[in-house]
Parts: sequence; C-alpha cells; structure tokens
Amino acid sequence: MARDTVETHFLEAVADLRPGIPRDPSTPVREGSTLTGRLALELFHRQLDSRLLDIAARWLRQQDQGFYTIGSAGHEGNAAVAAALRPGDPALLHYRSGAFYLTRSTQAGRLPEQGIRDVLMGLTAAAEEPMAGGRHKVFGHPQLAIVPQTSTIASHLPRAVGVAFAVERSRALGVPSPWPEDAVVVCSFGDASLNHASAQTGLNTAAYATYQGQAMPILFVCEDNGIGISVRTPKGWVEQAARRPGIEYFSADGCDLAAAYDAAARAAAHVRADRSPAILHLSTVRLMGHAGSDVEAAYRTQREIRADVERDPLLRTAAILVEAGLATPGELLKSYEATREHVLRMALETTRSPRLASAEEVMQPIAPRRADVIAKISPVAAQPAVREKAFAGALPEHDKPMTLAQAINRTLADALTVYPEMMVFGEDVARKGGVYGVTRGLQKRFGGARVFDTLLDEQAILGLALGSGLSRLLPVPEIQYLAYLHNALDQIRGEGATLSFFSRGAYTNPMVVRVAGYAYQKGFGGHFHNDNAIAALRDIPGLVIASPSRPDDAAAMLRTCLAAAQTQGSVCVFLEPIALYHTRDLFDEGDGGWLAPYAPPGRWAETHVPIGRARSYGDGRDLTIVTYGNGLRMSLRAAVRLTQEGYSCRVLDLRWLAPLPVEDLLRAAELTGKVLIADETRRSGGVSEGILAELIDAGFTGDVARATSSDSFIPLGDAAAHVLLSEEEIEAAARKLLS
Repeated sequence: MARDTVETHFLEAVADLRPGIPRDPSTPVREGSTLTGRLALELFHRQLDSRLLDIAARWLRQQDQGFYTIGSAGHEGNAAVAAALRPGDPALLHYRSGAFYLTRSTQAGRLPEQGIRDVLMGLTAAAEEPMAGGRHKVFGHPQLAIVPQTSTIASHLPRAVGVAFAVERSRALGVPSPWPEDAVVVCSFGDASLNHASAQTGLNTAAYATYQGQAMPILFVCEDNGIGISVRTPKGWVEQAARRPGIEYFSADGCDLAAAYDAAARAAAHVRADRSPAILHLSTVRLMGHAGSDVEAAYRTQREIRADVERDPLLRTAAILVEAGLATPGELLKSYEATREHVLRMALETTRSPRLASAEEVMQPIAPRRADVIAKISPVAAQPAVREKAFAGALPEHDKPMTLAQAINRTLADALTVYPEMMVFGEDVARKGGVYGVTRGLQKRFGGARVFDTLLDEQAILGLALGSGLSRLLPVPEIQYLAYLHNALDQIRGEGATLSFFSRGAYTNPMVVRVAGYAYQKGFGGHFHNDNAIAALRDIPGLVIASPSRPDDAAAMLRTCLAAAQTQGSVCVFLEPIALYHTRDLFDEGDGGWLAPYAPPGRWAETHVPIGRARSYGDGRDLTIVTYGNGLRMSLRAAVRLTQEGYSCRVLDLRWLAPLPVEDLLRAAELTGKVLIADETRRSGGVSEGILAELIDAGFTGDVARATSSDSFIPLGDAAAHVLLSEEEIEAAARKLLS
C-alpha cells in the first residue's frame, strides 16, 4: 500500500537521527525522568503497533473490508498513561486510545499480537472480536478492565465518576467489587469533548464529591490535539476549563513519551494515595485527519498540518531511544518495516473472519432475560429476624391496606434488607424522604451509605447509577419528575442500554430508575411536573419500562425489576404515577378501593409479576379497554358505568410498556372483538401507536379505537383538563365503539 506524508516523514526523519551515548536500559532515558530505557523500548513498540493499525484501517477501508477509520495517530503518547497505571485499574477510554489499549494488553501478560488482533477484528466487524463481537469498533476487554465506550462525545464521564464512587462505596457496604481496593479509575477524552455538558457533569460531580470530603479516585485524561474535527480549540482554554476546586491539575507534552510518563505517574500516584481526582492534560497532535474520509486541507493550512507532522509522537519516541543509545536508526527502521508487513498480513487474515450473519446474532446481547431465574429471585425475602429489625417490629403485612406510595416505600425497605449491594439515591430522597414521601424513613433505617441525596443533576444521578451497576452494586436512582429525565436521557440510551450490546454481556449496568411521572395533579406544577412523554424511552432496545398503577402491582413489579437487574443486568425504568401515589378510593369517597394489603413474603412467589404480563379486570365479552397508569382507574370507573347500562366490559392493565404484554393483549382483544385503547400519553408518539401496531401485525380483525391525550404540553391549572385524557372521553369512545 502507498505511504502517506506522515509515514514518509517518519521514515526519513528516523534515518537522519544521530545516536547518542548508550545508556543502561534499566536507568532513565534522560536526566530528570523516571522512564527507564527498557520501558521506553517496550512503549515504542506499542506506539508503533498502534500507528500501523491506523494505516491498516485505511487500507482495509480501501479494500471495502474495514468499517472504521477514526485512528489514534498523534495520540500514541497515551501508552505512557497505561504504563503509569496498573492492569486492574478500570479504564473508560477515548476513541483515540489505541496505544493505551495495546500497552494494557501486554501489561496483562498477553502477547502483542493478541492486542493487535483485537483491534483488527473490531475494524473488520468480525464476530470473533472479543468485546463487541462485530457490533461496533470499541476499545474494551473484560480481562483488561477496559470498559467499552462508543464515540458519543464525553457521555462516559458521568459513568466513570460512578465507577470511582463505587470503588470506595463497595468497601463501605462490605460487598465484593470487581476492582482492587486501591484502584484508580482512568477516563480519557478529547479537548473538544471537554465542552460537552456530560463532560461538565463528570468533572463537576467529582469536584462536588471531593469538596464534601468523599473519596473519588479518578484520573481524567484530556488528550488535547487542539481541534475537534474541523473546529479549533482556543489556545489555553483546556487548562482554564480543566481547573476545578478539589481536582489536582497535571500537564505534559503528550508527544514526549518521557514527559507524558512522568506526569501520568505523578497524577496516578496522587489519585491512588489521596483517593481524590486529578486531571492530566496532555498536549497532542492529530495526524492523518479526523478519520479516513476527512480532507484536512479543506480547513487547515499546509503549514499547520506540517507542524503537527513534525511533532509526531512516534518520531519523538524514536529520537529518545536513539539519543539514549538504546537503538540505532537502522534497527528502528527495520523494526518498522517488519511490523508493518506483519500488521498488514494480520489485517488481511482478519478479513476472512466470519461476521454477524443474522438479526438474532446481532440482537442476542441486547436484553438477555431468563424469566425462570427472575421468578426464583424475586420472591426472596430477608430472614424474619432481619425484617423484624428493619421494620422495628411493625411488619408491613400486618399493617392496614396501603397506598401506592406506601407500598413502594415498604418494598424498597424489604429489598434493602435482601440486597446488601442496593442503594437508593437522588434529589431529596434521604432526609426529606422524597417530594411525595415515597422514600421517607429509609435513610434512618439503612444509613447514609445506602440511602443518600445527590447533587441536582440528572446526568450525575444516572452516571453514579451506571458506574455503580457496572461495579456490581445495585443502584436504585430516583428522577424526581419524568420531565427531568429528558435532560439526561442519553445516559440511559447511549450508555446504559448499549453496554451489554457492545460487550456481549461481559459488562452490564443493572439499575432500576424510579421516575415520578405522568399528570393529573389537578393542574398543579405545569409541564415540568406533569409530563406524559415516554416515546423516547420506548424506542430504546432492551429497556424494561414498568408502569404500575395499584399498590399490590407496584410491590410485585418492583421486586421483579430488582431481580432482573441483579441477576440479568437489566436496565429498568419504573414509572410511578404521581397522581395515584396517595389515592385511596376507586368509586366513592371512603371506599378504599385503591388501597391494597402488603403481601407477606410467603405469598411473594404466587403474586410474582413477570416482565411483560398484563392484568385483567372483569370478564366482559363486549369490549376490552386496554390501558395503564392513571388510565386504569379512569377505565375501571367508566367500565362500571357501562356495565350498569348493560354493556359487558373488561379492562386490561398493560402494566409493562416495554416489552408490551403482546400475548395478553391479543388474548383479551380476541375475547371481545372490540378494543378501546385508553392512553394518557399523547396521540402522536404515544403508547397507543405501539398497541395498534401489535394488533395489526398479529392480524387482529376486530374493531379498534383509541382515546388519548392531546398533542400538547400540559398547562398550569384547570387548563390541563382540556388536553388530558378524561373518564368522559373514555366512556364516550367506548359507547361509539359499542354502537
């Protein structure tokens, strides 16, 4: 394959190097450095391997056999960061981390060829690639403590902070951790990414925790090449933006291997000893453009491009070795050519590897879920003595029938006694007990290590959950209102739901995200406290969405979600209807029809609610009303009035909005031949659209209608009633369908 400017310049410049006085390889490569000659030689070869993998990526693309060309050229100094850390330190890496990955691979005792083959299989989407299995080109490996990251800009920083938090919290909880007790979490990103909101969340959360005296052993590494695709980063901006209270700042020339190693070693030592965060700012260059399709000449001058080529970190490491008498120019050039031939030969061999051959293969790791395992774990309760102590002798099954909020509260308490790794956290959940009192008393019973308040940042809350789940804890974060979730949805969409997919299940982030949602608060609060938009959740592959309406369902479904998270690594969203939290009556004031007793542990198995199973009310043969959430109460009331008029109705509570209970839906629809969907979400993009699609796909030939909320935001006060689904609308739509 033809050689480009970067490769040609490297070869010519190395040939012109002049050897210096030989040094003992066991001593530093130069005065004032701690990088030994032996380690410098090793790192040069990993840098070289990384550079040649970038060349191989371009060649593979030309052959239509490679599918990813964002390379690491110019960033090979991150090999020094890997060398300054330990193989067990969890790493969440920037997509230009080829040299880091290859260095970590050999640190772990693997042959250099194994790391090279890993990357090549990722470039060619080979099904045998050890991390994503051909689903994406990532740097990750379950045996190297490298957690795969996509190219979503900086979205991994909140999770990395969560991992650092979990390193310390696992020890406090006395539960096993996948990471060493003195682990340092390393998280790398580019200068352009530093400006992203998720990066700001990560840095701010680490600083916030440190300010309060919490341990936060994380090393942020900003690899600053001065440009984001074509947009320049102002000089000096990274240093100014990176300096935060409580975060120690280190910097070095990332093109100088010795300087980068010394700075990385100091930074890592600080984090490991002090258990407090640091940021390592490495000045780098970007060679060969942003990616294979990028024409740098369209936005950079030839002088700028040439200046970066002159700073080539591979060339500068070669110069260090030659000047220290550790290698001759001829030896380095010979090694270059031999390695180039070897890498390109391996690349050719990799193109013959099988690729994913079916939709089933592609989707296999999205949401593996064994119903039998969940059903076995869900009913498990703590020992009677433990429960007696947790509830101070007042066991909930002996209490009066409960509201929805009370049932969730008692179920969380029961779960905290079962799962020592479980934590409940979010805004106002601890001392206050939540805005609606759902978590009241939990911190007092279980302590601040397990039930605690967070800063007011939904990205931070979900990042803590993602990192904790990845670290084998069981996080139950609360998002105070559904509208607030949209501020941070990519933490679920781009990070939470994809991790299993991009790691073939080797890494998961089990979590149950409790969300206070929906509307019907009698006009209180307006849009940001009354939100009925869940379409953005329903299109996330593998996500479990639970939507309980009644207290008994909420208790059973929450146990199911916790079991699915703990045993299967499921990411679950638990939508709690705010308006039903404290509802007591169903038909008439004082009837207590919306209360339910708390089931004793001996009945948890028989009352278990599997994921994707609906609940039916009534045995009518004229009409099936399909609904969920607040719609259940309205539909039951409407159904009673219709029954009094001689119509025979049944009501189907979906309970699960993803996956939808399709079998139960079709069975109920066929029993009556007429289906009314009562959907409190919007007419466009609401749940009813999915229900209609399932009925049509299954060949249902009966009559179908729907009553929904309007395509509107929810206003303040009485005006809310004009755009929200009402009982009257359900009743009117039912009569029309029945006529």
